Amino acid sequence: MDAALALAFEDTWPAAEYADAGGFRVGRGLGAGGRVSSARTVGAWVPEDIAAVEGVHRAWNQQPMFRVLDADTALVAALTAAGYRRDTPTAIMQAPVSALTGQPIPRLASFAIWPPLAIQRDIWSAGSITPARQAVMDRVRGPKIAILGRLDDRAAGAAFAAIHGKVAMVHAVEVLPAFRRRGLAGWMMRQAAFWAQDQGATRIGLAVSRANAGARAAYDRLGFVEAAGYAYYAKPS
Repeated sequence: MDAALALAFEDTWPAAEYADAGGFRVGRGLGAGGRVSSARTVGAWVPEDIAAVEGVHRAWNQQPMFRVLDADTALVAALTAAGYRRDTPTAIMQAPVSALTGQPIPRLASFAIWPPLAIQRDIWSAGSITPARQAVMDRVRGPKIAILGRLDDRAAGAAFAAIHGKVAMVHAVEVLPAFRRRGLAGWMMRQAAFWAQDQGATRIGLAVSRANAGARAAYDRLGFVEAAGYAYYAKPS
C-alpha cells in the first residue's frame, strides 16, 4: 500500500486518541471497533514492544489487538508466538475516481450531505455502525460527506466518505436488508466518487472483509482493485 493511501486510510477513520509504544501506535477506540482500537506499526519494533502495547490497551480497558498488514510476516510470526490469533482478514481496495464517474446517477437515487440526517443515523444503527462508530465520523477534520441512498421512494442506505490529500475513502456502507442486492451500494459509491472529484481527489478507496464475497464482487465490477490486505490479531478470551 502506498503512503498516500495509507495516510488516507488512517486519517479518514481516526481513533479518539493515540499512544506510541516502541514501534507501534495504539488507538483508543471508545467502543468503535477494531479499526480504531488496535495497534499498528509506525517504525522499527522489537518483541518487547508487544508487552508495551498490551499495557496501553489495559490502561484504556481495551482488548489487546494488533492490525497487521499481510505482508508483515515478521510481526505475524511474533504475535502468533505470543498467543495471538488471526481474525477478520480484510482487503483494502482502490480505484481511480474517474472509473466511477462515467455513468450518471439516476434521479433521486443518492444524495451527498453533511451533517447526516437522522434517517441516515438510523440506517447505520440498524446495521453494524453503532453510535460509537458514528462518533468516529464526527472526529474527522478534513472534507467529509454522508451519502444517502434511496430506493422505491424510501431512504434505504447510508455511507460515509472523507478525503485526505488526493485520496477519498468510503466507510460505513450500510443498506437495509429489504433493499440489498439491487445495486444501491454501487450508486452510493458513485455518488461518493462524484463528490470526491469535486473536492479534487483522484483516487477512491475502501476496506472490505474478505468474507463478504458479495460486496467484494460488487466492488470488482465498479473497477476497484486490491491494494493491500490486513487482519486483526488478538488473544483468545
